[in-house]
Amino acid sequence: MASLGNWTIVFDDKLIIKQSEGIGHTIDDDSFWNDSKFSNIWAIHYGTSVSTDEVEYRDATPHSTFADANIGDISQFTNKWDSAHLTQLQADWDADERDESEKGPRPTSYSS
Repeated sequence: MASLGNWTIVFDDKLIIKQSEGIGHTIDDDSFWNDSKFSNIWAIHYGTSVSTDEVEYRDATPHSTFADANIGDISQFTNKWDSAHLTQLQADWDADERDESEKGPRPTSYSS
């Protein structure tokens, strides 16, 4: 397994982890995870450097760089994480019983 990058994606768990935040979100979107381009991928470590970004496969296929895996842009994962994270931030804000003047405005966007 590669050293941790900025992002770790674990396909069996439907989990995208933003390492700098130490936060992972499970993305419950079967149509996304079942895309045929991901059928043989076990995990992705992305964001250390282009040469060390790694895609790990389920079978004996040698690990490859993210670029060589030819599965699209990392934003397909980071956008899913951002959306899930915004939902979490909003839920946390809604559950916070302090007055809005104390907790600030409700989050309306999040971008990694």
